[in-house]
Amino acid sequence: MITVNDVSLHFADRKLFDDVNINFAPGNCYGLIGANGAGKSTFLKVLSGEIEPSTGSVKLGPNERLATLKQNHFDYDDYTVMETVMMGHADLYKIMQEKDAIYAKPDFNEEDGLRAADLETKFGEMGGWEAEGEASQMLHGLNIPEKLHQVKMNTLTAGQKIKVLLAQALFGQPDVLLLDEPTNGLDVESIDWLEEFLINFENTVIVVSHDRYFLNKVCTYMADLDYGKIKLYAGNYDFWQQSSELAQSMKQDQNAKKEEKIKELQDFIARFSANASKSKQATSRKKMLDKITLDDIQPSSRRYPFIKFVPNREIGNDLLKVDNLSVTIDGKQILKNVSFILNKDDKVAFLAKDDMKTTALFRVISGDLTPDSGTITWGVTTSRAYLPKDFNSMFNEETPIIDWLRQFAEKGEDDDTFLRGFLGRMIFSGDDVTKHVDVLSGGEKVRVMLSKMMLLKANVLLLDDPTNHLDLESITALNNSLIDYKGSILFASHDHQFIQTIANRLIYLTEDGVVDRADTTYDEFRLNPQVEKQIAELDN
Repeated sequence: MITVNDVSLHFADRKLFDDVNINFAPGNCYGLIGANGAGKSTFLKVLSGEIEPSTGSVKLGPNERLATLKQNHFDYDDYTVMETVMMGHADLYKIMQEKDAIYAKPDFNEEDGLRAADLETKFGEMGGWEAEGEASQMLHGLNIPEKLHQVKMNTLTAGQKIKVLLAQALFGQPDVLLLDEPTNGLDVESIDWLEEFLINFENTVIVVSHDRYFLNKVCTYMADLDYGKIKLYAGNYDFWQQSSELAQSMKQDQNAKKEEKIKELQDFIARFSANASKSKQATSRKKMLDKITLDDIQPSSRRYPFIKFVPNREIGNDLLKVDNLSVTIDGKQILKNVSFILNKDDKVAFLAKDDMKTTALFRVISGDLTPDSGTITWGVTTSRAYLPKDFNSMFNEETPIIDWLRQFAEKGEDDDTFLRGFLGRMIFSGDDVTKHVDVLSGGEKVRVMLSKMMLLKANVLLLDDPTNHLDLESITALNNSLIDYKGSILFASHDHQFIQTIANRLIYLTEDGVVDRADTTYDEFRLNPQVEKQIAELDN
């Protein structure tokens, strides 16, 4: 358990949170949510002791251990993968180091023998004899093969380092586990493994994530950082989001009878409870939901951007033909023998084990990169709008947002009144519209790029990992807008819910060609053994 008593954090120019009092109890996974800049990651640092609060205290239970997901991927470059994982349990690792140093002494004496015996006892009590096997199992679950377990961290790729540091945080059954964006950089199989690990984890977990599917699957509570306070809500992210919207509508309808509001709340909770699966997390959530009263749910201060893409014309019969495409970047072949034909109304998710493949494809079909061979043929009636993964080069000038956006507006939509109203709906209000684009945050830049794409009125949207940098509210708004969009969409994403709810076709880029499935959902695609076999054959 971790107990937060009267914790506040004030900076010179702002107050992040004030008088926070929470008990985070064992057996629960808490999803810490809040708007961008609300202080979620900072609050985790307060819990871990990395940042001292302005007032109050954070206490662990007696003899309890807290573990965090490290963010610096270079701190352990001189250690082996196995050592790095086991360093997650600092006390156990320290005993191992001292024990090994004693046994290595050339003048080993009786006193050393007594100390070694004492260390061996402590080592056994802490589960030391099973530790390396546990670490190895975790690495295997995160797709780090055994041949890498004894190599130095500096030989790994950035993605592999992320997985090893995650294994380090999970290692040794910590009493309290703090995870800041743990799914970032993970492949689908590793995320699946992590979800199952957390569902079966019996201690306390507090997690920050922008992955709604992940939060829905693992969380028993949402810890909402809003209005400078943190309030706990039973249930997962979907329940929190929809209950806060219900509370807002109830607040606006002041004339409704309390009995009617209670009935509406009971019906709402019943729908969620009926969907509970047999997993431990879902069962726990159901018990908590059944106890909720009308006063337990509160409207949120969150603002959702208004995102709506309206194409200026319909697409004809031809959308896109890609024939025998191959791409090499920096001497490495990224794409080989890629061929497919897309049709009107296709909303296609492009998947790959390596993001370099999807990004290379989007750069080629957008005209940003010339392939080694192959042809790209767009239908003559298509008009495209493109959101690249790396868009920073588009924002390297000291230009106000409103003027930057004006260049993409057609006549009649290029005056200040229209653009200010347009940007206001994208949560740039008042003086925000005069901020220079080169100083915007990642999330603000994405919202500006989406604003540009809306003004272009294209009938084909190209989106390379569009949820990067966005907060949960913006992700939800974008997700809903793409479901309703009447044109065609080509996108790459790691967001499970995004792919599941938008795509009507999935194309997996392999080492030698593609696996193409139309009229199938993402979940069906992942669970199809024929697809798995075909991908394996083309990747080998």
